[in-house]
Amino acid sequence: MTFPFTSTSLVKDIVNELPKTSDVFKKNRIDFCCGGNIPLSEAVVQNGLNMDNLLEELKIVFEKYEAEEKEKDVEVWTDSDSNTIIDHIISNYHRTSEEELTMLSPYVTKVSRVHGDNHPELLKVYELFYEFKKELVEHMEKEEAIVFPLIRELADGTIENKEDAINLITELEKEHDHAGEILRQIRAVTSDFTLPLDACGTYRLVYARLEALESLTFMHVHLENNILFPRYIA
Repeated sequence: MTFPFTSTSLVKDIVNELPKTSDVFKKNRIDFCCGGNIPLSEAVVQNGLNMDNLLEELKIVFEKYEAEEKEKDVEVWTDSDSNTIIDHIISNYHRTSEEELTMLSPYVTKVSRVHGDNHPELLKVYELFYEFKKELVEHMEKEEAIVFPLIRELADGTIENKEDAINLITELEKEHDHAGEILRQIRAVTSDFTLPLDACGTYRLVYARLEALESLTFMHVHLENNILFPRYIA
């Protein structure tokens, strides 16, 4: 797909189409929320920016998004060796999830603080999001430090205690179930990410990125639960 944004694109439309561009606008002090109804060219002038540089930053986000979308075609991974799948999960799911959890956190905090009185569901979203963040980060650290090295040993036949490795894999699946339950609760409390009539741009951004995070996590879990793990615990 061709890069769709130009100097005449409205800031708010860019964020609506590709929510992660909000990070670029925040970095460059461009108001994409209340002041987002202006073309990119006007935002550049207001903030003393270089249009070519800003478009290049947006293009990097767009190309990364396109690459992630292509990776969702998991058929290619069913025939890949375990080491390749593990490397793919670490590069495309662990690092991406860590980055998104870090970048999304201040938005979740801000929306809950500003709109929580009128929309108490946001206070619950705040609570659930930070529970999910803590558990997923710890989960990924355990995978990389302990379980993935054991799976690599299972794959090449050098494992010393196969039963312990299988028990740890089973434990990871239970953690996946709990993470999925937290995401289910977030979806339920937001009524499937349905926005209220008074939702501002940041409010919309949080819901869009939470839903994208849900999709990213589900694909992460799918690769492990349905492709990688069954090779060793079937």
